[in-house]
Formats: sequence, C-alpha cells, structure tokens
Amino acid sequence: MNASTRDAASPIRLLLPYLAQHKARIAFALSCLLVAKIANVMIPVTLKWIVDRMSTEKALLAVPFALLIAYGFARLSVTFFTELREFFFAKVTQRSVRRVALETFEHLHRLSLRFHLARQTGGLTRDIERGTRGISSLLSYTLFSILPTLIELSLVAAILAWNYDWSFVVITLVTLIIYIGYTIFVTEWRTAFRKEMNELDSKANAKAIDSLLNYETVKYFGNERFEAERYDQSLQRWERAAVRSQTSLSLLNLGQSFFIAAGATLVMWRAIDGVITGKMTIGDLVMVNAFLIQLYAPLNFLGVIYREIRQAVTDMGKMFGLLREHQEVADRPDARDYWANSGEKGHVTFDRVDFHYDANRAILHEVSFEIPAGNTLAVVGASGGGKSTLARLLFRFYDVTGGAIRIDGIDIRDMSQTSLRRAIGIVPQDTVLFNDTLEYNLRYGRPEATDDELAQAIRQARLDQFIAKLPEGLQTPVGERGLKLSGGEKQRVAIARALIKNPTILVFDEATSALDSESEKAIQAEIAAVSRERTTMIIAHRLSTIVDADQIIVMDSGRVVERGTHVSLLALGGVYARLWSLQADATNDDAAIAQHN
Repeated sequence: MNASTRDAASPIRLLLPYLAQHKARIAFALSCLLVAKIANVMIPVTLKWIVDRMSTEKALLAVPFALLIAYGFARLSVTFFTELREFFFAKVTQRSVRRVALETFEHLHRLSLRFHLARQTGGLTRDIERGTRGISSLLSYTLFSILPTLIELSLVAAILAWNYDWSFVVITLVTLIIYIGYTIFVTEWRTAFRKEMNELDSKANAKAIDSLLNYETVKYFGNERFEAERYDQSLQRWERAAVRSQTSLSLLNLGQSFFIAAGATLVMWRAIDGVITGKMTIGDLVMVNAFLIQLYAPLNFLGVIYREIRQAVTDMGKMFGLLREHQEVADRPDARDYWANSGEKGHVTFDRVDFHYDANRAILHEVSFEIPAGNTLAVVGASGGGKSTLARLLFRFYDVTGGAIRIDGIDIRDMSQTSLRRAIGIVPQDTVLFNDTLEYNLRYGRPEATDDELAQAIRQARLDQFIAKLPEGLQTPVGERGLKLSGGEKQRVAIARALIKNPTILVFDEATSALDSESEKAIQAEIAAVSRERTTMIIAHRLSTIVDADQIIVMDSGRVVERGTHVSLLALGGVYARLWSLQADATNDDAAIAQHN
C-alpha cells in the first residue's frame, strides 16, 4: 500500500467506529439501495417487453395491462426505495458528523495553551467546518453514488451477457475501464490545484478574521488600505489556483464525454446490426439504449464524485489530525479529585519550580514560596520577570519542567484538571468576554449560580451602579471580545465572574490595572474583604495595591530575589525599595501636573 492510499484509508478507518453503532440502519439502507437498483434495471426490461408486444398487428390488444402496471410500479419503486434509504441513513450521517465535531471541539479545549497561542482561529474553524462536511460528502458519494453504480453495472452486464453477444459486455466494460482510468489520472493531477486553492482560502480567511478582530488597531494606525492589500494578495494567489483548478476540470469533462460517446456509439452499432440480422428485436434495441442512458448518466459525474471523495478524505484527514494532536497537559490515569479531599484549605506551595517554553528559553529558575491557607501573597517585579507564568502554571495551562506545585500537600499533576480549576478563580490582566450579554459573561463563572449570588458578586465588584444605568441592564450585549465595554468595566466584570465562582484560591493578575484611582481603591477594599477567607495570589505592577499583603515576593529574570512584608522590604533597601521609590516619584509628578492644570 503506497503512501497516498494509506493517507486516504486512514480517515475512513477512523470514521468506522462512529458508524458501527448504526449497523441496523446501515444494513436496512443498503437493502433499500439494492431493491431500488433492481427496480431501475427492470424499467428497460419492461420497456423491451412492451415494445416487442406493440410490434404485432394488434398492438393495443397485445400489450397486457399487467406490463403497464409493472412499468409504472418499477419507476415508483426506484423513487420509493431511494427515499426510504435516505430516510433511514440520514440519522447515521448527521449523528456521525455531530459526534466527530463534538469530540474535535472537546479535544481542542483539552490541548495546551502552547497550541492555542500558535494556532490561527480562522484556518482552524475552516478545517473543522470542511472536515464535518467531508463526512457527509464521503458517505453520500460512496454509498449513494459509487456503490449503486457498481451494483447497476453488475446487473446490466449480467443481463447483456446472458441474452446477447459477448461484444456488448466487452465494449461496455472496456469503455468504463478507460473512462475510470482517465478520470482518476486527471483528477489526481488536478488535486494539487484543489488542495492549494483550499489552503490559500484558509489563509485568506484567517487574515480577514485576524484583521476584523483587531479592528481598533487597524483604525488607530489608519491601515485600512494596507489590510485590504494584504487580504487581496492572498485572494490573488487563491484566484490563480482556482483558475488552474477550473481549467483542468474542463479538460477532464471533455475527455469523459469523448469516451462515453465512443462507447455508446459502438454499443448502438452492435444493437442495430443485431436488429438488421434478425438476432435482436426492436425491443432489444430500446432496452440496450435505455441501459446505456442509465449507466452513462451517473458516469458524467464520476469525475466530480471522485474529486469530492478525495477532497472529503483530505478534509477529514485534517480534522482527524486535530484529534491526534498531542495533549500536552493530560490527567494521569489515577488523577484524584481535589474536592474529594474533605480537608482542603488552599495551602499553595511552589517547590523549586523550573519552567521553560523551549529548552533555550528558561522562564523560571528554582522558584520556591508558600501561601498558607487564607493568606495573601503578592508577586511584583519588572515586566518579563515570570510573574504571570506563575498563575498559568498554577492553573496547569503548562506543566512545570522541574520541581512541583502543591495544594494542601498534593501535587497538582496528581489532581484532575477539572477539580483543580474549579478550586481556583482568576482575574486576568487582559479580560476577554464572550460576544453575548452581560449576564451570560457574569454567570460564566458558575452558570448554576442563583440570582442572589449573582447580585452579591455584582455588588462586590462595584458593578451595580454601572448596570443600573444601562437601558437593557444585564441583557446588554458586550460585543466581540467585550469591545463595547471600557477597560475598567471589563475588569470589574472579570472580578465579579471570579467571585461568583466562589473559589478556594483567588488569583489577581494585574486585576486593577485598567481602573481609575477611585474605582481601584474601592475594588481593592473588596479584594481585601473576599481574600480574608481565601488563599490569594496578587500579581501586581502598582505596589500601592499590595502593601497589606501577608507576604511579598520580588521576581527578577525568573528568580525570587526578595521576599518579606512591605515594611521589611522597604527596610531592606533592595529591588523592592527601588521600585517603590520610582513609583512614588511618578505619582508625585502626576499629582503636581494635575494641580498645575
């Protein structure tokens, strides 16, 4: 088996388990298909009998009424059993599509952050869309186009061989073999054009989505023309590939028509010769002609069908490739449920943690600290020092490359990811909201939360006055990625969303960076209130927001360089004291400027 055949067989093999649960429906649908093809073959046979009877002098009396009924019944049977086949097989196709799409969607959510940072959303969604459509195409074309044609060909060949000269079968089969060989050869040649066209289509779509998602950035820099030209460059490459694909299709269709016309002419010549020599009747000639029409009509679409099947297999291969994508962060077979531990308190321990995205780029070096249950730890330091990486590791977006992270003495790699993340609430620095209502985004922290719990979280995050001013209240749409809200409003939604989750551990990653001073002080008071009963990690840039933390660690180049309380670190006169002095000077400058204005 060559590589091309293996590539084509792999997606089909992966699809079989999804079809296996519908064996009875598939068997019944195939039975209906067989009956429909037998009825279809009987139409020319019945037509022959009618024509032969009408060749007599008393034609009207010679044609039995039963033959007319049989002819009509055969035609009706074709439609009836074809539709019955579709009726029973529809669930097989749609259920298989649904299961594969759902498994792909769930698997993508299980993949690590590393995969999602590298992906292109537009291209990925196109792969899933085309993959699911490919399943429908493959099943439809294979079972309801190729297979019926083969069955009908076998039945017709048997009738011709039994009743007439062997030359009818030879001409028909040779024509089909040449036709199929030509179709496969040309289609394989032009598959590269089709594949290139699809890849360029995905790239163009990804560029369009990326540009639209960054609408504000495009406007800030006045780069509408630049984005249009960039998009058009992709479309130009797609256009060239599409033209090559279409022109090669014309060549395919021309060759197919030639072979069909030649084969049909030869068969009709043999039939006419048989009538002239008296070996065949006019009815035989009519039947042979009807067989040719029935056989060659679907063959006109063989090139399209073959191409679509190959494309369907390719598209399915890409989607199943996503399912085979390595799950970098996976639960161990014996992973335990953190919530099953009745004594959970939220004591967090980082024990000599090392981490790197790749071997040549170390991010953390032997980072060790503890956050006793109910205490607040603040992490400060220059940008790029590894502060936010601590939160990502705690959430197990990545696994540590050295050392361990423990909660209540349990290595988080021994916990199920679901239970771990259920125990942690986070307010990220960059809050991204779903394109839905305000209520939907707030409830996302815990969809089953009661209205009272929602109202409490809204009050704690100081969102109540803001919502009261909105004409649509909680039903206000927030727009794509929450763009209809200001930075501060989005941040408060994120805080409320974390609070409604009622987590054991809270992580604030620059949670107040987008707030004005007044709102920041109000939120800080609430953060302090909700943190009293929870283990809290605050990653902060503004040192004024973490002066009351139980412990502060200072990160620099992925290492903990200082630790202590606000007072002790100032007394130390090191990195923290220097950062405090710089921020204090900046605050004084801002105040002086404001007073002058």
